[in-house]
Amino acid sequence: MNKKACDINEQSTWQELTVGCEIYEGGTSVLRKTGEWRSKIPSWDPAKCKQCLLCTPFCPDSSIPVTDGKRGDFDFEHCKGCGICFKICPFKAIDWKEVQ
Repeated sequence: MNKKACDINEQSTWQELTVGCEIYEGGTSVLRKTGEWRSKIPSWDPAKCKQCLLCTPFCPDSSIPVTDGKRGDFDFEHCKGCGICFKICPFKAIDWKEVQ
């Protein structure tokens, strides 16, 4: 059996899992709600944001939505709180705090 990891869901049996639960393809973060993993959370200040969109390509989980060329608030169902967006923002429009 050669099942793709993205085909696995919460009702899947253990026989349907890949060996070692390895994920064989990229871009599966949007298929899994992983936001509860984070211990820190980013917070976006639209007043400070210059819409440079530099944070967007650096986000490994595609958690910064862009619509009509403008970024929106974070997708917290998928953000793991890695802090890359916080580090990369040149305008300090992203703050970083502990999860309550």
